[in-house]
Amino acid sequence: MDLVRHLGYFLVVTEELHFGNAAARLGMAQPPLSQRIRRLEEELGVRLFERSSRRVALTEAGRLLVPEAREIVARVERTRDLMSDLARGDAAVVRAGVPADLGAAVVAALIAGFRDRRPDVRLAPVEMGTAAQVAALLEGRLDVGLLRHPADVNGLDHGPVLVRHPGVLLAEGDELTAWATVHLGDLAGRDLVLFPRDAEPGLYDDTLAACRRGGFVPAEIISTDRAEFALGLVLSGTAVAFGAPAEVPGVVWRPLAGAPLAWRCSPAWRAEPGPYVRDFTAVAVQVLKDSAGMVDEGAPPTRRVAPRPATGFLA
Repeated sequence: MDLVRHLGYFLVVTEELHFGNAAARLGMAQPPLSQRIRRLEEELGVRLFERSSRRVALTEAGRLLVPEAREIVARVERTRDLMSDLARGDAAVVRAGVPADLGAAVVAALIAGFRDRRPDVRLAPVEMGTAAQVAALLEGRLDVGLLRHPADVNGLDHGPVLVRHPGVLLAEGDELTAWATVHLGDLAGRDLVLFPRDAEPGLYDDTLAACRRGGFVPAEIISTDRAEFALGLVLSGTAVAFGAPAEVPGVVWRPLAGAPLAWRCSPAWRAEPGPYVRDFTAVAVQVLKDSAGMVDEGAPPTRRVAPRPATGFLA
């Protein structure tokens, strides 16, 4: 059995949760797709989906397999790309790890900026959390990464540390949108959408510690690395989230009073960096400042807001 190909089929079904739609997307008939998923289940010895005439849902085993399958498929694709470059005599590739929440515009700016600086070298960005990036850098599977701090960087060097002070994302009808700034304590009792701890353990713990110091202990923490899902929960009024302003109708961003959260990031590489790593670092620092609202560590936040008015309402 071609395990990687079957994992690819599995991932398409998890995204569609409908065998007919998944089969159409894959350009195949539904019965062969169902057979391949059953064969994968037999190979792994678990049920991956609960099937009925009305719905398809992931089992617990299926949910656990999703991130592993994504990593395996992505790693094989990266290996094939690298070997293809080598076969063409085009070995100048920089493999760069980037955080999942960087955003499409920032990733595009990174690629464009690096292309302008080194048109003879291809930048190959890989979406990866800090914990996975550290392991990949130490094992030589990445040339450079953009790490969230704090992180265990033993065996690695890193460039300038940049910081962003996130605000809070609220539903348009939330009573807190009437304020010019929001205190962490104002969020007490609400659910919080936050990135998974296993991806960013240091930043996750730092963020929750800052919340507790500010008087905000979330009623529940909902972990996701999917921005669309997080924004959906905010839109519904189910939870709040931290981050940069989102240009999404129905979502309102407010700065946090006193900038209590400091999300830090820096380029990092092995103690003996490969070629072009310095070029990537220079481009990444500039792009993160220009496109992601980050500033040098120790510098004041770039976004200035008026103090919270005594009335509590926006002028």
